[in-house]
Amino acid sequence: MGKPTGFMEYDREEARAFSAEERIKNFNEFHEPLSREEQKRQGARCMECGVPFCQSGMMLGGMMSGCPLNNLIPEWNDLVFRGAWEQAYQRLRITNSFPEFTSRVCPALCEKACTCGANGDAVTVRQNEYAIVENAYKEGLARANPPKVRTNKKIAVIGSGPAGLACADMLNHRGHSVTVFERSDRVGGLLMYGIPNMKLEKNIIDRRIDIMKEEGVEFRTSVNVGKDISFKELSESYDRIILACGASNPRDIKVEGRDTEGIYFAVDFLKSTTKALLDNGLRDGTYISAKGKNVLIIGGGDTGNDCVGTSIRHGAKSVLQLEMMPMPPEKRAQNNPWPQWPRVLKTDYGQEEAIALFGKDPRVYQTTVKEFLKDENGKLKGAVLVKLKSERDKTTGRLNMTPIEGSEYTADCELVLIAAGFLGSESYVTSAFGIETDSRTNVAGVGGSHRTNVENVFTAGDMHSGQSLVVRAIRDGRDCAREVDESLMGYTNL
Repeated sequence: MGKPTGFMEYDREEARAFSAEERIKNFNEFHEPLSREEQKRQGARCMECGVPFCQSGMMLGGMMSGCPLNNLIPEWNDLVFRGAWEQAYQRLRITNSFPEFTSRVCPALCEKACTCGANGDAVTVRQNEYAIVENAYKEGLARANPPKVRTNKKIAVIGSGPAGLACADMLNHRGHSVTVFERSDRVGGLLMYGIPNMKLEKNIIDRRIDIMKEEGVEFRTSVNVGKDISFKELSESYDRIILACGASNPRDIKVEGRDTEGIYFAVDFLKSTTKALLDNGLRDGTYISAKGKNVLIIGGGDTGNDCVGTSIRHGAKSVLQLEMMPMPPEKRAQNNPWPQWPRVLKTDYGQEEAIALFGKDPRVYQTTVKEFLKDENGKLKGAVLVKLKSERDKTTGRLNMTPIEGSEYTADCELVLIAAGFLGSESYVTSAFGIETDSRTNVAGVGGSHRTNVENVFTAGDMHSGQSLVVRAIRDGRDCAREVDESLMGYTNL
């Protein structure tokens, strides 16, 4: 695979990111792709290693290692090196329904498990994937391919996020008639309104949806299943129903002053920005604005980082991001060896921009909110923060973060964004279908499958497995499609 000595001859080269000062002026993607020749050299760095951990998709140390889709990475790296771009796209599409999404938003679990990265710089797997799929669109290789035979089986997919779209794509190509229901006004779910435009421009979603429509998938937007249409209506009209509604129930924080005006969930903040951007070019008054405000973000994950980057583009006065846990090490700890996912400090695009703009990292570790402060009009004016320490529970043995008495201090803020993760599925959907959920309110699959306790109803994605990555949602959607197809036809070739 690739060039046997490529990893010794060529250095890792990534797509150049525009400077922080330049890219915060708009909400566009901000990387300049490599030239075709340079991309071929990056493909040549693939090592022809005996065991390609990059495509393993295994759980190691409680985290995923390698690609959950089991992408045929060494194969298409070799094809990129040889300039066989059409074949590379064909190999990529065998395992990945939407490489145009994953090549932009996936944290590249494949690269963290790359053998070349064990003692050096990993192969630019995600960048190679991006080059393959964008070349496919440019050359007309990514085009509609409707099924030649239809089965006369009808399937309803509830939710148009990555899992729902993967289900729909697979089952439609099998020949089933698929209708996707989406409660928002645009197709894409998490991809459309949960991920900022600068990470995934929305025309990238639209062009794939246009292909799916041409292939025969029907999309019905602004339809809230469980409210606008009942389970009875769906079950009478469709042979199978797939619930792929996401883990869209945000985790709240319960502290004094939570009812203060100016506190929002991150998902609502991000959605309002993207919707206003698409509807009217961010006209004032149509979205939750951070302009001129001191912004406090609760949560140190990817969503929190997206709030940092979005707030800066709004014109925030300052940004502070709280993380309950201690700062991760800069290098792998001894108990976190390769090819496990590296639990190390990562400075993402939003934090980079905050450092460039404000002169310091916005993240404050081992800190949480003790109280929100309001002015005489009930509007947010600040928050009392408290430092935390880790203590091991004597009964369970688990480490808990507990407040340090006397460590309180006050921070000015006029906008708070809660990015503390999600608790699972929303109850109105599961109640409408009579679906059983587990202790985390995820939909319980029968016997470890994607079947629910309700006949002919299946589930996929975050609604099934809990909040996770886009790439894992796509994999779960594909696996669900396989089970649905087998239940309909008695066998499956998916």
